[in-house]
Amino acid sequence: MGFILRWLAAFVLLALTYNPTQFNYVRWARDYGDKNLSIAVLVGLLLLIGYIIYLRATLRSIGGFGMALVLSVMGAGLWVLYDLQLLSLEDSNLNTWLGLLALSSVLGIGLSWSLVRRRLSGQADVDDIDE
Repeated sequence: MGFILRWLAAFVLLALTYNPTQFNYVRWARDYGDKNLSIAVLVGLLLLIGYIIYLRATLRSIGGFGMALVLSVMGAGLWVLYDLQLLSLEDSNLNTWLGLLALSSVLGIGLSWSLVRRRLSGQADVDDIDE
């Protein structure tokens, strides 16, 4: 259940920032941000904080190579679905949602990886402490 909540939070963060509907920060800031600059800056900073938390945890747990590997697995899975004709990539809105799904999976796995590793190996991760 913990992984699902972490993945869902990552998906919400990404979808709030950009999605193919009209309800996203990028479109709102572009259309109305000049009229509500203080709100646009505040919401942008809150989104940035969310990205920093997720990206820092993901980079510390699986690193850049792990992120690329998770994206590669997601891409290969989509390729299999496309080859089996279970997925059509002609709809740009669907492609955007698939991209959000793939990116949120990377962030969700990155944030949850230490917990998965601890369960599999029985070893806990310890952050580096400067003394």
